Amino acid sequence: MEPLAANGELENWDALRARKSFPDLLLGNGASLAVWRNFAYFSLFDEAQTTRNRPLSPTELSVFRAMDTNIFEQALGALRNSIRVNAALTINASSPRHRYFAIKEALIHAIRSVHIPWSQMPADTLASINQELSRYRTVYNGNYDLLTYWAELHAPGGFDNIFRGSDATFEPTYTARKGNTTRILYLHGGLHLVKNADGSTRLLNSSESTLLASFAINQLGDIPLFVNESSSEDKLKSIRGSDYLSYCLGQLAQPTEGLCIFGHSLSKQDHHLLHAVQQASPKALAISIYPHNSNFIEQQKSYYQQLFAEHPHIELCFFNSMSHPLGNPGLRVPVPKSDLGATH
Repeated sequence: MEPLAANGELENWDALRARKSFPDLLLGNGASLAVWRNFAYFSLFDEAQTTRNRPLSPTELSVFRAMDTNIFEQALGALRNSIRVNAALTINASSPRHRYFAIKEALIHAIRSVHIPWSQMPADTLASINQELSRYRTVYNGNYDLLTYWAELHAPGGFDNIFRGSDATFEPTYTARKGNTTRILYLHGGLHLVKNADGSTRLLNSSESTLLASFAINQLGDIPLFVNESSSEDKLKSIRGSDYLSYCLGQLAQPTEGLCIFGHSLSKQDHHLLHAVQQASPKALAISIYPHNSNFIEQQKSYYQQLFAEHPHIELCFFNSMSHPLGNPGLRVPVPKSDLGATH
Protein backbone atom coordinates (compact mmCIF):
# COMPACT_ATOMS: atom_id res chain seq x y z
CA MET A 1 0.00 0.00 0.00
CA GLU A 2 1.33 3.42 -0.94
CA PRO A 3 1.56 5.81 2.05
CA LEU A 4 -1.37 8.21 2.27
CA ALA A 5 -0.86 11.93 2.29
CA ALA A 6 -1.61 13.33 5.73
CA ASN A 7 -4.05 15.93 4.47
CA GLY A 8 -7.05 17.37 6.26
CA GLU A 9 -9.72 15.64 4.19
CA LEU A 10 -11.97 12.82 5.37
CA GLU A 11 -14.17 10.45 3.43
CA ASN A 12 -17.91 10.10 4.01
CA TRP A 13 -18.73 6.81 5.71
CA ASP A 14 -21.55 5.86 3.35
CA ALA A 15 -19.29 6.38 0.34
CA LEU A 16 -16.50 4.35 1.96
CA ARG A 17 -18.82 1.50 2.91
CA ALA A 18 -20.24 1.45 -0.63
CA ARG A 19 -16.84 0.72 -2.17
CA LYS A 20 -15.30 -1.54 0.49
CA SER A 21 -16.51 -4.24 2.85
CA PHE A 22 -16.06 -3.85 6.60
CA PRO A 23 -17.83 -6.81 8.24
CA ASP A 24 -16.31 -6.23 11.69
CA LEU A 25 -16.37 -3.25 14.05
CA LEU A 26 -14.10 -2.19 16.91
CA LEU A 27 -15.63 0.35 19.30
CA GLY A 28 -13.81 2.71 21.63
CA ASN A 29 -14.76 5.44 24.08
CA GLY A 30 -15.61 7.83 21.23
CA ALA A 31 -18.73 5.76 20.55
CA SER A 32 -19.91 6.28 24.13
CA LEU A 33 -19.01 9.98 24.09
CA ALA A 34 -21.19 10.43 21.03
CA VAL A 35 -24.16 9.66 23.28
CA TRP A 36 -23.21 10.91 26.76
CA ARG A 37 -20.51 13.53 27.36
CA ASN A 38 -19.93 12.43 30.97
CA PHE A 39 -18.15 9.37 29.60
CA ALA A 40 -15.23 11.76 29.11
CA TYR A 41 -13.95 10.99 32.62
CA PHE A 42 -10.25 10.17 32.69
CA SER A 43 -10.21 7.36 35.24
CA LEU A 44 -12.95 5.43 37.01
CA PHE A 45 -10.41 4.62 39.72
CA ASP A 46 -9.95 8.36 40.32
CA GLU A 47 -13.71 8.88 40.26
CA ALA A 48 -14.10 6.26 42.98
CA GLN A 49 -11.76 8.29 45.19
CA THR A 50 -13.63 11.57 44.75
CA THR A 51 -17.28 10.59 44.40
CA ARG A 52 -19.51 12.30 46.94
CA ASN A 53 -21.13 9.06 48.07
CA ARG A 54 -18.82 6.68 49.86
CA PRO A 55 -15.42 7.24 48.18
CA LEU A 56 -12.55 4.80 48.55
CA SER A 57 -10.92 5.25 51.94
CA PRO A 58 -7.15 5.17 52.58
CA THR A 59 -7.55 1.62 53.91
CA GLU A 60 -9.25 0.46 50.73
CA LEU A 61 -6.68 2.25 48.58
CA SER A 62 -3.96 0.33 50.41
CA VAL A 63 -5.40 -2.88 48.93
CA PHE A 64 -4.86 -1.52 45.41
CA ARG A 65 -1.36 -0.31 46.30
CA ALA A 66 -0.41 -3.68 47.77
CA MET A 67 -1.40 -5.35 44.52
CA ASP A 68 0.16 -2.59 42.39
CA THR A 69 -3.03 -2.21 40.37
CA ASN A 70 -6.04 0.05 39.91
CA ILE A 71 -8.19 -2.66 38.35
CA PHE A 72 -11.22 -3.29 40.55
CA GLU A 73 -11.65 -6.91 39.47
CA GLN A 74 -8.14 -7.76 40.69
CA ALA A 75 -8.57 -6.06 44.08
CA LEU A 76 -12.00 -7.58 44.70
CA GLY A 77 -10.82 -11.01 43.61
CA ALA A 78 -7.88 -10.90 46.03
CA LEU A 79 -10.13 -9.88 48.90
CA ARG A 80 -12.63 -12.62 48.08
CA ASN A 81 -9.83 -15.18 48.14
CA SER A 82 -8.60 -13.81 51.49
CA ILE A 83 -12.08 -14.19 52.96
CA ARG A 84 -12.28 -17.81 51.84
CA VAL A 85 -8.80 -18.68 53.06
CA ASN A 86 -9.56 -17.12 56.45
CA ALA A 87 -12.76 -19.16 56.66
CA ALA A 88 -10.92 -22.37 55.77
CA LEU A 89 -8.32 -21.67 58.47
CA THR A 90 -11.00 -20.55 60.95
CA ILE A 91 -9.36 -17.14 61.21
CA ASN A 92 -11.80 -14.64 62.61
CA ALA A 93 -10.94 -11.53 60.57
CA SER A 94 -13.71 -9.21 59.40
CA SER A 95 -11.55 -6.58 57.68
CA PRO A 96 -11.27 -8.31 54.25
CA ARG A 97 -15.06 -8.68 54.06
CA HIS A 98 -15.64 -5.05 55.06
CA ARG A 99 -13.10 -3.83 52.52
CA TYR A 100 -14.62 -6.04 49.82
CA PHE A 101 -18.07 -4.53 50.13
CA ALA A 102 -16.73 -1.00 50.71
CA ILE A 103 -14.81 -1.15 47.42
CA LYS A 104 -17.92 -2.44 45.68
CA GLU A 105 -19.96 0.42 47.13
CA ALA A 106 -17.41 3.04 46.04
CA LEU A 107 -17.32 1.48 42.59
CA ILE A 108 -21.07 1.57 42.05
CA HIS A 109 -21.25 5.22 43.16
CA ALA A 110 -18.39 6.13 40.82
CA ILE A 111 -20.13 4.41 37.92
CA ARG A 112 -23.43 6.10 38.65
CA SER A 113 -21.70 9.47 38.66
CA VAL A 114 -20.48 9.10 35.06
CA HIS A 115 -22.91 6.67 33.42
CA ILE A 116 -26.08 7.75 31.66
CA PRO A 117 -29.08 6.62 33.76
CA TRP A 118 -31.48 4.18 32.16
CA SER A 119 -34.31 6.65 32.78
CA GLN A 120 -32.63 9.18 30.46
CA MET A 121 -31.83 6.72 27.66
CA PRO A 122 -34.14 7.47 24.68
CA ALA A 123 -35.63 4.41 23.01
CA ASP A 124 -35.05 5.83 19.53
CA THR A 125 -31.33 6.26 20.32
CA LEU A 126 -31.10 2.61 21.33
CA ALA A 127 -33.00 1.64 18.18
CA SER A 128 -30.55 3.59 15.99
CA ILE A 129 -27.51 2.02 17.66
CA ASN A 130 -29.10 -1.43 17.46
CA GLN A 131 -29.78 -1.02 13.75
CA GLU A 132 -26.20 -0.03 12.98
CA LEU A 133 -24.60 -2.74 15.13
CA SER A 134 -26.71 -5.39 13.42
CA ARG A 135 -25.01 -4.58 10.10
CA TYR A 136 -21.75 -6.15 11.30
CA ARG A 137 -20.81 -9.77 11.74
CA THR A 138 -18.76 -9.17 14.87
CA VAL A 139 -18.65 -6.08 17.11
CA TYR A 140 -15.59 -5.83 19.35
CA ASN A 141 -16.42 -3.46 22.17
CA GLY A 142 -13.48 -1.97 24.04
CA ASN A 143 -15.81 -0.13 26.46
CA TYR A 144 -17.32 -1.53 29.64
CA ASP A 145 -20.35 0.77 29.88
CA LEU A 146 -23.85 -0.48 29.13
CA LEU A 147 -24.73 1.45 25.95
CA THR A 148 -24.01 -1.39 23.53
CA TYR A 149 -25.69 -4.01 25.72
CA TRP A 150 -28.77 -1.83 26.22
CA ALA A 151 -28.93 -1.35 22.46
CA GLU A 152 -28.71 -5.09 21.89
CA LEU A 153 -31.53 -5.75 24.37
CA HIS A 154 -33.72 -3.20 22.58
CA ALA A 155 -34.19 -5.70 19.73
CA PRO A 156 -32.15 -8.85 20.46
CA GLY A 157 -33.47 -10.99 17.61
CA GLY A 158 -30.54 -10.42 15.24
CA PHE A 159 -27.81 -10.89 17.84
CA ASP A 160 -25.98 -14.03 18.92
CA ASN A 161 -26.02 -14.48 22.68
CA ILE A 162 -22.79 -16.23 23.53
CA PHE A 163 -23.89 -16.75 27.15
CA ARG A 164 -26.08 -19.83 27.12
CA GLY A 165 -27.78 -22.22 29.50
CA SER A 166 -29.98 -21.56 32.50
CA ASP A 167 -27.16 -19.78 34.35
CA ALA A 168 -26.04 -17.74 31.28
CA THR A 169 -22.38 -18.73 31.75
CA PHE A 170 -19.77 -18.58 29.00
CA GLU A 171 -18.48 -21.96 27.87
CA PRO A 172 -15.28 -21.81 25.77
CA THR A 173 -16.13 -25.12 24.08
CA TYR A 174 -19.57 -23.94 22.96
CA THR A 175 -19.05 -20.88 20.82
CA ALA A 176 -20.63 -21.84 17.49
CA ARG A 177 -22.47 -18.87 16.00
CA LYS A 178 -26.21 -19.16 15.59
CA GLY A 179 -27.05 -18.41 11.97
CA ASN A 180 -26.33 -15.09 10.29
CA THR A 181 -26.35 -13.06 13.49
CA THR A 182 -24.26 -10.28 14.97
CA ARG A 183 -21.97 -11.26 17.80
CA ILE A 184 -20.85 -8.64 20.32
CA LEU A 185 -17.65 -9.39 22.22
CA TYR A 186 -16.66 -7.22 25.19
CA LEU A 187 -12.87 -7.07 25.04
CA HIS A 188 -12.52 -5.55 28.52
CA GLY A 189 -15.64 -7.03 30.07
CA GLY A 190 -18.68 -4.99 30.98
CA LEU A 191 -20.98 -3.85 33.77
CA HIS A 192 -23.44 -6.59 32.79
CA LEU A 193 -20.84 -9.34 33.33
CA VAL A 194 -19.57 -10.92 36.54
CA LYS A 195 -16.74 -13.28 37.35
CA ASN A 196 -17.89 -16.38 39.20
CA ALA A 197 -15.96 -17.96 42.06
CA ASP A 198 -14.52 -20.57 39.69
CA GLY A 199 -13.25 -17.88 37.31
CA SER A 200 -15.95 -18.36 34.69
CA THR A 201 -17.99 -15.45 33.32
CA ARG A 202 -21.73 -15.04 33.79
CA LEU A 203 -24.22 -12.67 32.25
CA LEU A 204 -26.20 -10.82 34.91
CA ASN A 205 -29.86 -11.76 34.99
CA SER A 206 -31.19 -8.24 35.40
CA SER A 207 -33.48 -5.84 33.62
CA GLU A 208 -32.04 -2.86 31.75
CA SER A 209 -33.07 -0.51 34.56
CA THR A 210 -31.29 -2.47 37.31
CA LEU A 211 -28.04 -3.47 35.59
CA LEU A 212 -26.09 -0.50 36.94
CA ALA A 213 -26.48 -1.76 40.50
CA SER A 214 -26.78 -5.53 40.00
CA PHE A 215 -23.14 -6.43 40.65
CA ALA A 216 -23.23 -4.50 43.95
CA ILE A 217 -25.51 -7.11 45.51
CA ASN A 218 -23.87 -8.38 48.68
CA GLN A 219 -22.67 -11.72 47.35
CA LEU A 220 -19.04 -12.72 47.46
CA GLY A 221 -19.39 -14.57 44.18
CA ASP A 222 -20.37 -11.49 42.18
CA ILE A 223 -17.26 -9.62 41.08
CA PRO A 224 -17.80 -7.26 38.16
CA LEU A 225 -15.79 -8.40 35.17
CA PHE A 226 -14.37 -5.33 33.53
CA VAL A 227 -10.82 -4.18 33.04
CA ASN A 228 -10.72 -0.48 33.87
CA GLU A 229 -7.95 2.04 33.21
CA SER A 230 -4.48 0.58 33.56
CA SER A 231 -1.42 -0.24 31.50
CA SER A 232 -1.71 -2.61 28.57
CA GLU A 233 0.44 -5.12 30.47
CA ASP A 234 -1.89 -5.11 33.50
CA LYS A 235 -4.96 -5.34 31.28
CA LEU A 236 -3.43 -8.33 29.52
CA LYS A 237 -2.85 -10.05 32.87
CA SER A 238 -6.52 -9.69 33.73
CA ILE A 239 -7.55 -10.85 30.26
CA ARG A 240 -5.41 -13.97 30.56
CA GLY A 241 -7.11 -14.75 33.87
CA SER A 242 -10.53 -14.93 32.21
CA ASP A 243 -11.56 -17.55 29.67
CA TYR A 244 -14.16 -15.16 28.25
CA LEU A 245 -11.82 -12.17 27.84
CA SER A 246 -9.11 -14.42 26.41
CA TYR A 247 -11.59 -15.72 23.85
CA CYS A 248 -12.65 -12.20 22.88
CA LEU A 249 -9.08 -10.99 22.37
CA GLY A 250 -8.27 -14.13 20.40
CA GLN A 251 -11.21 -13.50 18.08
CA LEU A 252 -10.04 -9.93 17.42
CA ALA A 253 -6.76 -11.40 16.19
CA GLN A 254 -8.50 -13.63 13.63
CA PRO A 255 -8.14 -12.71 9.95
CA THR A 256 -10.87 -10.44 8.58
CA GLU A 257 -11.63 -8.81 5.27
CA GLY A 258 -12.09 -5.37 6.76
CA LEU A 259 -12.38 -3.76 10.18
CA CYS A 260 -14.04 -0.47 11.03
CA ILE A 261 -12.48 1.26 14.03
CA PHE A 262 -14.88 3.77 15.53
CA GLY A 263 -13.87 6.04 18.41
CA HIS A 264 -10.82 4.00 19.41
CA SER A 265 -7.32 5.49 19.51
CA LEU A 266 -5.43 2.19 20.00
CA SER A 267 -3.27 4.07 22.50
CA LYS A 268 -0.34 2.69 24.48
CA GLN A 269 -2.78 1.57 27.20
CA ASP A 270 -4.40 -0.70 24.62
CA HIS A 271 -1.31 -2.02 22.88
CA HIS A 272 -2.71 -5.55 23.26
CA LEU A 273 -5.64 -4.55 21.04
CA LEU A 274 -3.34 -2.95 18.47
CA HIS A 275 -1.26 -6.11 18.38
CA ALA A 276 -4.40 -8.22 17.84
CA VAL A 277 -5.54 -6.01 14.95
CA GLN A 278 -2.09 -6.20 13.40
CA GLN A 279 -2.15 -9.98 13.77
CA ALA A 280 -5.59 -10.15 12.13
CA SER A 281 -4.05 -8.31 9.17
CA PRO A 282 -7.28 -7.08 7.56
CA LYS A 283 -7.22 -6.00 3.94
CA ALA A 284 -8.49 -2.57 4.98
CA LEU A 285 -9.07 -0.52 8.11
CA ALA A 286 -11.75 2.17 8.19
CA ILE A 287 -10.73 4.60 10.93
CA SER A 288 -13.03 7.29 12.27
CA ILE A 289 -11.67 10.78 12.92
CA TYR A 290 -13.66 13.58 14.50
CA PRO A 291 -13.45 16.65 12.19
CA HIS A 292 -12.20 19.23 14.70
CA ASN A 293 -10.05 21.01 12.12
CA SER A 294 -7.62 20.18 9.32
CA ASN A 295 -4.57 20.21 11.60
CA PHE A 296 -6.18 17.72 13.99
CA ILE A 297 -7.19 15.49 11.10
CA GLU A 298 -3.67 15.52 9.69
CA GLN A 299 -2.21 14.67 13.10
CA GLN A 300 -4.62 11.77 13.55
CA LYS A 301 -3.90 10.38 10.10
CA SER A 302 -0.17 10.55 10.76
CA TYR A 303 -0.64 8.86 14.15
CA TYR A 304 -2.50 5.86 12.70
CA GLN A 305 -0.11 5.59 9.76
CA GLN A 306 2.76 5.28 12.23
CA LEU A 307 0.89 2.57 14.17
CA PHE A 308 0.62 0.45 11.02
CA ALA A 309 3.85 1.54 9.32
CA GLU A 310 5.23 -2.01 9.51
CA HIS A 311 2.06 -3.41 7.91
CA PRO A 312 1.98 -1.69 4.52
CA HIS A 313 -0.38 -4.32 3.07
CA ILE A 314 -3.22 -2.98 5.28
CA GLU A 315 -5.05 -0.19 3.49
CA LEU A 316 -5.92 2.67 5.83
CA CYS A 317 -9.13 4.57 5.05
CA PHE A 318 -10.08 7.62 7.12
CA PHE A 319 -13.66 8.82 7.42
CA ASN A 320 -15.60 11.58 9.13
CA SER A 321 -16.90 10.12 12.40
CA MET A 322 -19.99 12.34 12.25
CA SER A 323 -21.01 10.73 8.94
CA HIS A 324 -21.21 7.32 10.64
CA PRO A 325 -24.54 6.32 12.23
CA LEU A 326 -22.79 5.83 15.59
CA GLY A 327 -21.41 9.37 15.40
CA ASN A 328 -24.66 11.03 14.37
CA PRO A 329 -25.06 14.22 16.46
CA GLY A 330 -28.72 13.27 16.88
CA LEU A 331 -27.67 10.47 19.23
CA ARG A 332 -26.34 12.92 21.83
CA VAL A 333 -28.35 12.91 25.06
CA PRO A 334 -28.05 16.23 26.95
CA VAL A 335 -26.48 15.91 30.38
CA PRO A 336 -28.57 17.71 33.01
CA LYS A 337 -26.73 20.61 34.64
CA SER A 338 -27.11 18.90 38.00
CA ASP A 339 -25.02 15.99 36.68
CA LEU A 340 -22.14 18.12 35.39
CA GLY A 341 -19.23 17.87 37.79
CA ALA A 342 -21.44 15.97 40.24
CA THR A 343 -18.62 13.70 41.34
CA HIS A 344 -16.61 16.32 43.20
